[in-house]
Parts: sequence; structure tokens; C-alpha cells
Amino acid sequence: MTDSFRAVLIEDVDGKPKAGFKQLTLADLPQHDVLVEIAYSTVNYKDGLALTGGRIARKLPMVAGIDLAGIVVESADPEWKPGDRVLVNGYGLSETQWGGYSRYQRVKGEWLVSVPDHFSLAQAMAVGTAGYTAMLCVMALEDAGLVKDERADALPVLVTGAAGGVGSVAVALLAARGFKVVAATGRPETHDYLRGLGASDFIDRAELAAKAPALAKERWAAVIDSVGGQTLASAINHTQYGGWVAACGMAGGNDVPASVFPFILRNVSLLGIDSVMAPSHRRRRAWWQLGTGLPLDKLDAMTETQPLSAIFDLAPQILAGKIRGRTVIDVNA
Repeated sequence: MTDSFRAVLIEDVDGKPKAGFKQLTLADLPQHDVLVEIAYSTVNYKDGLALTGGRIARKLPMVAGIDLAGIVVESADPEWKPGDRVLVNGYGLSETQWGGYSRYQRVKGEWLVSVPDHFSLAQAMAVGTAGYTAMLCVMALEDAGLVKDERADALPVLVTGAAGGVGSVAVALLAARGFKVVAATGRPETHDYLRGLGASDFIDRAELAAKAPALAKERWAAVIDSVGGQTLASAINHTQYGGWVAACGMAGGNDVPASVFPFILRNVSLLGIDSVMAPSHRRRRAWWQLGTGLPLDKLDAMTETQPLSAIFDLAPQILAGKIRGRTVIDVNA
């Protein structure tokens, strides 16, 4: 193993968090029980915030990057052995625990999930937190009662933020299950891309950003929302009787200016989705379903790979909504 390696470290500079490249050694890493040589990470909205001065890291110094995939090098946890292909999503990476923008990282064995045989390490990070969150949303809708039947055929499933990471994977997963998908996006140039993933119709995000009547026309059977704010409220108001809304993001705001009417008069259910601290059995189920139910051609179509050296150019782009689909980060480039 190399004596030193490059990482993206967030440090306190004049009372503010500032990220930059720094050389680390194995002795600098946390004293957790599994050492992983990282091959790939990703760039997510939370990464963009952390790298541009947002107070995401609650402890400093902090290695950034909320995702990682790589090979176990050393392990004091009997469940894992050198050579195992593993990944980590969430568990406070880049917030309270050192993250994936580094060649090596020590993590707790309980955080690890085996990379599905279906995926390469790069493809696992093409899924990443965004795709894993999308799968948790699909699972929540199906566990609540969404099935492919005449009722689901009558109305589509809405996916907001459809051209983003969560949205792209959600569109592909729902379409692969046979659901009609209406994609909400403010970028008409992404329509062909989203059709390729399986979207059958589109709605301009500006329409959902406008206030809708509490009991508006029933337009969809269910919703996967990664936006929050007024978009989430409008999506709820257009959900059919007995429908479900899985909410997993707040890029559009953390307030929900909604009425109780859809819940008590239409029996609509709001399902909150947390990917950071989801229990191990649920995240392993999600990754198993991703490994068997996400078409690889659709995953590859939504993915590009960038070097870690480009991360500070990518961070403001993802915050501005200019990154389409998923971006894999080669941490050794």
C-alpha cells in the first residue's frame, strides 16, 4: 500500500468549512474495523453542498463523499474478508464519519453491503445513494400496496426531479416493472433521455411549482418526489384516492404548504424515505432488488464517469441542476 494518498478534506478555515485536496496516510484514518481500498464514489446534491461551503460536515476535519465502493484490504469483522467487493451509502459519511473521496477509508463492518454480482464497482456507484434511495421509494410504494393492475394502468406514477439522480433511476425502475411514468422536469432537452429510460409522458416542473387546489384533479396513482416544497404539495393534491406519495428530498425547499384534505378525504398516504440510517436488512433488500431489477443498459445510459480532480467543478453544477442522471467519481484519477 502507498505511504500517502490524496483525499478531499473539509477543514475549518476562519470559522467556515472549506474543502480541498490533501495528502493523508493510513494512520490518519478513523480506527474502524474494515479497511477498504476505494475505487469509485459519486457526486450527489449533498456532496455539492459540502464542497461549496454548506455546513454538511458536523465534525471537522472531514473527508467528503457520501458514497464509496471498493475492495476490502483488511478486516477485523468476521463477516468481511480481504478481496470482498463492498459499498457504503449513508451512515453519516461526509457528515459525522469520514467519506469516500479518498483512496482508502476505514469503516464499520456493519455499514457494508456486498456489491451485487450484477454490478461492477463503477456500476454500483452509478446507482449510489441516489439510485438506492429511488429503490427505497419504489419498495415503500409496493409495500404500501402499489401493484401493476387495472388501477395502476389507469393513471401513471409521477416522478419529480426526473432528470436528476434519484429521478432517473426511479423512472427506469418503475418502467421496468411495467408502470406508466410521467416525468416532471424543467429541461425539455432531457425528454429524449427520459423516454429512453421509460418515461411515457412529461409535465413541466413549473406547473407543479404553482399552488394547486387541495383536491385537484386526480392525475397519478402514486408519486416519487425528490424535490419537496410546493412541488411535493402539488403532487399530493393531484394524487388519486387511496394513492401514495414517497418523499425523499428537499432540493425545492423543506416546507410543505399542504392541506390535510388529500389525506383525510382521499386517503392519500405520505411515505417518508430516509436512506442515511435505513436498517441493514432494508438496505440489503434494496441492493438485491437493484441488482436483479435495474436494466444495465438503462443504468449505463444515465451515467458518466469523471475524475476526482474534477470534483470542485462538478459541485456547483449539481446544485444548479445542470447534471443529468448519475456521475461516477474515479477517486484515483
